[in-house]
Amino acid sequence: MQFEAVIEKWLGESLLEVRPLTGGDINQVFRLRLANSKDLVLKLNSKDIYPDMFEKEAEGLRLLELAGSNVPGVQMSFAEGTHQFLILEFIEEGRPTSASWERFGRQLATLHLKTNETFGLDHDNYIGSLDQINRRANSWNEFFISNRMEPLIRKASERNLLKRSHLGKFESLFSRLPELIPEENPSLLHGDLWSGNLMFDRAGEPVFIDPAVYYGHREVDIAMTRMFGGFNEEFLISYNEIRPLEEGWQERLELHNLYPTLVHLVLFGSSYLTGIERTLRRFA
Repeated sequence: MQFEAVIEKWLGESLLEVRPLTGGDINQVFRLRLANSKDLVLKLNSKDIYPDMFEKEAEGLRLLELAGSNVPGVQMSFAEGTHQFLILEFIEEGRPTSASWERFGRQLATLHLKTNETFGLDHDNYIGSLDQINRRANSWNEFFISNRMEPLIRKASERNLLKRSHLGKFESLFSRLPELIPEENPSLLHGDLWSGNLMFDRAGEPVFIDPAVYYGHREVDIAMTRMFGGFNEEFLISYNEIRPLEEGWQERLELHNLYPTLVHLVLFGSSYLTGIERTLRRFA
């Protein structure tokens, strides 16, 4: 679509340049150069395929910011025609230093100090292009099973990516979760904290992007930092100064990463099944 006129109408300002940025499979992403103000980032996609995605992303960024995390400023979110639009502050990317990773650890720990009476959130949102269900629950294991694992197990089974033998293993695992994962108070999570969703600005300050927020077990965020690498684990030193991790947390990371691995199984196919099977053999 020709969206330049739409953007100029909503911003009330002339565009000097529109430059494509990497945006993945879901969104088109552009850097906007404006006549009279700072550069911005535009994200757009289909409002029918991903209803309210950007409103929920904007709300997630707002929750992170309120908890003390650095995020791109949200300028506006709107829909027009068949598309929806999200306009954000443009962050000039820099290179992290040891001090940058220390600050990231402190910000993440501070985020996890933000708590709630129940696990979940007052609305559903997205992880990647998939719906993420956030129905409230009083225990993490209840929430993890009913809102995280079971919906994706159903999706994967419908796509013939899981066999009946896998389903039995999951049931066995679910019965063991109370002895495997200690209960904690709900923590506000980024929810999709792989290296592609953390950037550093020119001053080396960490900036959280593309959240999938909810109140959950904080080890979920820690586990995601291990899933694809890219994190300097010096951040754990400053993290533990503020919000020490419970004993045995390293052993539980594989369990927590079952959820994002199932997400990848549903989205990208059977190459992710091996990791799921390994975790089931270990814990079920």
